[in-house]
Amino acid sequence: MTALRSAAQGLRTFASDIAEGFFEITHNSFALVGLAVVFAVVTLTARPDLRQAGEEQLVSWLQARKAAVLGMEPELEAVDRATATNPKDLPREQAAVAYWLSKKYRVAPEPLSALVVEAYEVGQRARLDPTLILAIMAVESSFNPFAQSAVGAQGLMQVMTHIHSDKYENFGGKLAAFDPVTNLRVGVKVLQECIARAGSVEGGLKLYVGAGNNEGDGGYAGKVMGEHARLAQVAKGRAVPTSPPANATIVPTVGSMKQPSGEEKVAAYVGL
Repeated sequence: MTALRSAAQGLRTFASDIAEGFFEITHNSFALVGLAVVFAVVTLTARPDLRQAGEEQLVSWLQARKAAVLGMEPELEAVDRATATNPKDLPREQAAVAYWLSKKYRVAPEPLSALVVEAYEVGQRARLDPTLILAIMAVESSFNPFAQSAVGAQGLMQVMTHIHSDKYENFGGKLAAFDPVTNLRVGVKVLQECIARAGSVEGGLKLYVGAGNNEGDGGYAGKVMGEHARLAQVAKGRAVPTSPPANATIVPTVGSMKQPSGEEKVAAYVGL
């Protein structure tokens, strides 16, 4: 019995020694970890360059992991290239116009919001009603920034790029015609010059569409002014349907008339 008790006592002592040693090692390890953390914090505080390098390394690692999971490289700056704005961030008037156009032309409200903001800003500088600018875009391209006509008019405002290539020089060249904001700005400049030459908005629209040498414009000015009037009502908070009533009279458009030839288009823009 005495031998068994001695053996049990020995085992208890051995287990106690092991537990005490484990606690001591763990305690010391935590202390070392704590000291390492404190040292790292002090070092990074004193050396911002090391902190930045560490952050960049961590971000790079996280991006690499994300690319491996998604199967494509991340490109965080891509959002900066998008012509889009949250319509909820717009003033009430501009938001109403953006949502109405989005519904009517089946275009996402975010890119339309960016165009509405730009039209208001450019219109103020050019002393043109922004809803007139938006109406021209609606009639010319239905807000398709990549539209091109048979005679070479391109982009949202259907500007004759090869005629007005000089206006694109400040934007890097003629390919900027397919950048929505650039096309809008150049189109407004062309419109300004057309109105100045004609002496009226309606006359300017006739020049703008390239019908300067024709007796009429095939209803183009009427269509633009009609859309302009609707947008002006929307901007004032009025409820305006996005589609005409069933018994509405169809106004002939440029598409229903004989289209001006390339030479006629050029002649209409000479001197701009």
